[in-house]
Amino acid sequence: MSCIFCKIINGEVKSDAVYRDDKVVAIRDINPKAPVHILILPLEHIPSLKEATADHMPLFGHMVNVANDLAKSEGIAESGYRLVINSGPDAGQDIHHLHLHLLGGRKLGWRT
Repeated sequence: MSCIFCKIINGEVKSDAVYRDDKVVAIRDINPKAPVHILILPLEHIPSLKEATADHMPLFGHMVNVANDLAKSEGIAESGYRLVINSGPDAGQDIHHLHLHLLGGRKLGWRT
């Protein structure tokens, strides 16, 4: 598989990982749009939201819980943060492996 996130998950490509468990890995974005920009990647390859099913709902809840914990550990929980999932090319999804962006560390405008 040529998915860069799958290669990161499998240890074939180095990343700045900040968290890992049996469901997700969280890495710092290499092109951050905010002082804190962490990507939360499910270990399961799901190309985008349109391929997600009801069976994935517990995984999405887990991803949000991980994001909340990371926001606390990064010191942005109180000031505020944004969670984003882009789905499809018009939304800006460049990598076809569903992932959650955690953004914060400054006041975020409409376009970050």
